[in-house]
Amino acid sequence: MSAKAVREYDGKLLLAHWLHRTPIPATESAGSAPVSSTFIQPTTRLAHASFDTALLKADKAQFTQHVRSTLDQLEVVHPWLLTHKLVAKPDQLIKRRGKSGLLLLNADWAEARTWIEAHAAKDVLVDSVAGVLKTFLVEPFIPHPSNTEYYICINSDRDGDNILFTHEGGIEVGDVDAKALKLQVKVTDSFPTSTAIRSTLLVNVPESKQDVLIDFISRLYAVYIDLHFTYLEINPLVVLDPTEDEPARVYYLDLAAKLDQTAEFEAGPKWAIARAPQNLGIAGVAPTTSGADAGPQMEFPAPFGRELTKEEAYIQELDSKTGASLKLTILNKDGRIWTMVAGGGASVVYSDAIAALGQADELANYGEYSGAPTETQTYEYAKTILDLMTRSAVPHPEGKVLIIGGGIANFTNVASTFKGIVRALTEFKQPLIAHKVRIFVRRGGPNYQEGLRSMRQLGESLGVEIQVFGPETHITEIVPLALTGKSSDNLNAVIGNTSGASSGNLLQDQLLGSNVNTPAPTTPSSRVATPAQERMTYFSEADAQRTAGHDNNIPFTAHTRSFVYGMQPRAVQGMLDFDFICKREVPSVAAMIYPFGGAHVQKFYWGTKETLLSVYTTLEEATAKFPEVDTVVNFASCRSVYQSTMDIFKHSEQIKTVAIIAEGVPERRARQILWEAKQRNVLVIGPATVGGIKPGCFKIGNTGGMMDNIVSSKLYRAGSVAYVSKSGGMSNELNNIISRTTDGVYEGVAIGGDRYPGSTFIDHMLRYENDPNCKMLVLLGEVGGVEEYKVCEAVKNGTIRKPVIAWCIGTCAKMFATEVQFGHAGALAQSDLETADAKNKALRAAGIIVPETFEKLPLVLNQTFQTMVKQGIIQLKPEPETPKIPIDYSWAQELGLVRKPASFVSTICDDRGQELLYAGMRISDVFKEDIGIGGVLSLLWFKRRLPDYACKFIEMVLMLTADHGPAVSGAHNTIVTARAGKDLVSSLCAGLLTIGDRFGGALDGAAEQFSSAYDKSLTPREFVSVMRKQNKLILGIGHKIKSRTNPDLRVEIIKEYAKKHFPSTPVLDYALQVENITTSKKDNLILNVDGAIGILFVDLLRNSGAFTREEAEEYIKIGTLNGLFVLGRSIGFIGHYLDQKRLKQGLYRHPWDDISYLTPGNELGRTVASLASINKKA
Repeated sequence: MSAKAVREYDGKLLLAHWLHRTPIPATESAGSAPVSSTFIQPTTRLAHASFDTALLKADKAQFTQHVRSTLDQLEVVHPWLLTHKLVAKPDQLIKRRGKSGLLLLNADWAEARTWIEAHAAKDVLVDSVAGVLKTFLVEPFIPHPSNTEYYICINSDRDGDNILFTHEGGIEVGDVDAKALKLQVKVTDSFPTSTAIRSTLLVNVPESKQDVLIDFISRLYAVYIDLHFTYLEINPLVVLDPTEDEPARVYYLDLAAKLDQTAEFEAGPKWAIARAPQNLGIAGVAPTTSGADAGPQMEFPAPFGRELTKEEAYIQELDSKTGASLKLTILNKDGRIWTMVAGGGASVVYSDAIAALGQADELANYGEYSGAPTETQTYEYAKTILDLMTRSAVPHPEGKVLIIGGGIANFTNVASTFKGIVRALTEFKQPLIAHKVRIFVRRGGPNYQEGLRSMRQLGESLGVEIQVFGPETHITEIVPLALTGKSSDNLNAVIGNTSGASSGNLLQDQLLGSNVNTPAPTTPSSRVATPAQERMTYFSEADAQRTAGHDNNIPFTAHTRSFVYGMQPRAVQGMLDFDFICKREVPSVAAMIYPFGGAHVQKFYWGTKETLLSVYTTLEEATAKFPEVDTVVNFASCRSVYQSTMDIFKHSEQIKTVAIIAEGVPERRARQILWEAKQRNVLVIGPATVGGIKPGCFKIGNTGGMMDNIVSSKLYRAGSVAYVSKSGGMSNELNNIISRTTDGVYEGVAIGGDRYPGSTFIDHMLRYENDPNCKMLVLLGEVGGVEEYKVCEAVKNGTIRKPVIAWCIGTCAKMFATEVQFGHAGALAQSDLETADAKNKALRAAGIIVPETFEKLPLVLNQTFQTMVKQGIIQLKPEPETPKIPIDYSWAQELGLVRKPASFVSTICDDRGQELLYAGMRISDVFKEDIGIGGVLSLLWFKRRLPDYACKFIEMVLMLTADHGPAVSGAHNTIVTARAGKDLVSSLCAGLLTIGDRFGGALDGAAEQFSSAYDKSLTPREFVSVMRKQNKLILGIGHKIKSRTNPDLRVEIIKEYAKKHFPSTPVLDYALQVENITTSKKDNLILNVDGAIGILFVDLLRNSGAFTREEAEEYIKIGTLNGLFVLGRSIGFIGHYLDQKRLKQGLYRHPWDDISYLTPGNELGRTVASLASINKKA
């Protein structure tokens, strides 16, 4: 939902800060009378108190103390509370508080405090809605006579903004629509002048107050526009009479407001700064920041009586952290019917179906998961619902029902999505059995067969009844099956009609064969011929420009070409695949527009071959190159789509259709777009749309989903039925239903679920009426808005004569006691006229065919179609060959239809899922269990968790080997390379390349020598003698500086640690005996740090119990131990690099006096005769 209510406190803070800061557009004409009196902003005095009612569950006395301490703090922060007469009231989006006795007037602070304490956490019933009072607003009382109370309201509709004003405001304002004066400011109008305000709104206001009201209304409307309000009501608006000492003063006493949440990227900083502590009228508060703006983010509270539960808040938090959509509203925690539905539109029709069977009071929740959530997100969502469903201590006597439903997905891999649900169901096996839960599943879309198979198998293993259905079953047919045990009347005979035998998986059928005849599509003769072995396909410009001009009634044909705005290779490939199976002569996408990447070409598939599409940075270049293009599919984000669309409109002489895909376009920008399009005679589809499809001709973006959806709904050839829907997800269902009950879709458009779509139902219905190839019309509306009534009028007055079948979803809304926002921004009834029931009744009264329920839609479709066939209005045509689907290798592999050997094998890490895995351990668990660097190394190097002492030893080794001064060869090389101006990686590599047997790399060698001697049972003296006879150095023995009398403390530290924590150290004990022998000959032949580390690692590998003897030996042989030195010393090398860069050291040149120059004339101290001297002597 885009328009969201805010607290009165926040609304007043916005006005207090911005009424005098927002500029008023200069629109006064020469004949306008000047405004002599200006609005004076009252001092901001607003005190807000919010109480945590959760404390009541723990201790009532604790809550009482919490209320008192909060009010104590309030009077400290707002000292004016102690000196003014006050007004106190709840601030929880409650309407008509005065009539409900929830308003305290003209009280001092002691009275106000007592009143708040009495009402805090109190259960109240307001207009049949029950709720708990926990948020209060206190402000100064403004004494005034009743005749100074006015009423003003600004609201918005498709045509513009409406300013309503009446001089009879206050608690008894009555029917505002009937009595208020109205000034309409159309989207294309300029800002209203003072003359217009005076003459239209203020005719009943004393002249002495008119000027100040003109100034106030002008400022109020400027703020309304600038801060993206969608609704703003003040009642009463008090205007005190002017006196000799003071001008007329304006006070806004009670306020209700809604903001456009989707405009937060534009107005969010302004909302935040108005609510910053320094702007709240609190003395001595220093400026602070919160989040990205200079103040806290705007809060949008839940409607009164619909406070978020812990579970709802959790799902809301999950939703905020993902690009998917996760929604949950708990309606009745004790209900026996629970739903887990994929898709916004689908979630509404399932609730409708439950309500239609008289089970609305048993419906426990409303919600949806869509937008391809990950396995983990789906698991968390399902787990939350299952926990709520099975939480009650006493099972429901009739058992419970879980409906896992959804429409036909576009691209979501249904099997992958179901993995999270299967995981949650498995976890709740016993509670599901205890509560006698029956599960009904219906889903369609990519890989749905595998998903349904996994759910069916789960039912067998869990011992829980799970019934599964695919797209051959009507979307909501599982509801009557679950609740009544039988299906809808005469439905299966209609929707179950399918021709041919197949596995249900079109891709599998075509790869592996089936009984369905699917000959390969022929290549159009006009396409440039290419040899069979040629990978590329080319198209001639003559073919591309073969078009007969643009017809507003038929915007899409087999020759329609388009630009795709934005880098959307997946959508473009989908459009090209559709073109190919429809046997178009040229691709429907002429080029892509991408302002950020520079002009280039992108490679795509045309069937099984490849072709190239140009990418331009500007629309000017593209339109000049492709004058035949008349359609743009705009994938720009909600932040940039307004400007990009306005730029597209500059080419309206050529571009006649624009599809806007982005969701979350601010309502004011959407209205500006639709009115600009109307003036330029451009058809706009969207915003917030999946697009539309003209079978056999043209597909907008991702409409229809993957190719198996396209083929199963026979969208590769034209039918006779055209539809228009608000929901993009439900358009897939309409494709499926229409293809199964009629001869198929002629054209389908999803206008988008936002409040102000660029084109409406009537725009497309009139097109279909004027298209002779379209025989039958289908409208799928929904709760919210009034656009369906225009279709009613067109049918009643004879403008539309073709048969129309219609249904508005959202009929369940009347069953809910509190306001429920359905899937789309526009799916909320603002009045009785906007309810789904009222629309369906009006559509039926107009002569439109309206089924009893949505479940009966396929039946009436089939009946109407059969009647038209009998009348000869529709001529049945032979079914063309089913085209082969070009399938990407990656998708075929995901479906398990092909296989190939992997180029690499990895056993230590997996980055494919929701969470990175180290040797099977989730990265979140790595931090939860605080395993440290040693633990991570044990996972990635040894593929297992080592004991804590072993992980600590690894960390000690890294610390000990991190550095040993700048003089060692590796550090020296790093320093020299850094001073030569090389980068970090080059300098580090220069140092690492010196590591070997002579420097640092003796760990593996020492481990191998000592362990081998120990295993051969050589005495330490025999080992030393053998090495001396073989003229080999004992690796790990000897140090240039350290000696027995000056021991290396690094060695002492790890020796002591190993003796204390290792189970045993036999190889170390052996090495120390060798050291006794070597140091008796020379004092510095001690066990050095390389040898100690290598030897102790042998003891660790062999005796920790984590490795077999064979594994331990393998790790020694493959260089694992030297890896420790490389890893540790890299820390020091990087330190030296950074040190040299920080010191800005110049190029290093070694000094001459540190080099012995042994030239040919002076080698080894001997004089060598030169050839010249020898000749001279001769």
